[in-house]
Amino acid sequence: MTDLVAKAAIDQRLAEIVRPVIEGLGFELVRVRLMGGATAKAKTMQIMADRPEGGIEVEDCAQISTAISAVLDVEDPIEDNYTLEVSSPGIDRPLTRLKDFDIWAGHEARLETAEPIDGQRRFKGVLAGVEDDEILIEVQQGTIGLKFDWLSDAKLVLTDELITEMLKARKAQGFDPGADGADFDEIETEDTPEEDVR
Repeated sequence: MTDLVAKAAIDQRLAEIVRPVIEGLGFELVRVRLMGGATAKAKTMQIMADRPEGGIEVEDCAQISTAISAVLDVEDPIEDNYTLEVSSPGIDRPLTRLKDFDIWAGHEARLETAEPIDGQRRFKGVLAGVEDDEILIEVQQGTIGLKFDWLSDAKLVLTDELITEMLKARKAQGFDPGADGADFDEIETEDTPEEDVR
């Protein structure tokens, strides 16, 4: 099965470590990526998390970052120095779980398959929900079904309608984007193994 939450083997290992911590705090893991290849001097571990009902705040990111850092210090899955980045999925969020395609039905998305489907790998259209293990998407030719296992990438397209809906939802949750820098939703921390400190 395609795992859009964690693609590479190291990402899957990191997801195994951080998912229980994130879920234990009452959040959901949306995506984990270790970025910066073998030749890169600095790596970044990007964690995207959200509340089950949506709406993660900067304080939530800080709480997740602290909890994850403690577990990663013990597990030590990455040999090199890295920066831990915990953030919300953003408005044009990645769609990484089957349920995401149902939740965001009616919104425009870009989907990419690992292999060509009838000569095409990229699909852009309006999500029409999920049927069994197929994502339904309305494209120019009509509504088509793509198996979740076929996907290599998927994300919402930033549209005025999406922005308006997200702002309404945030307002309904009592979020004030101008209060105390609350419009920032990302926390970064440095991880430097003790043996590397000179």
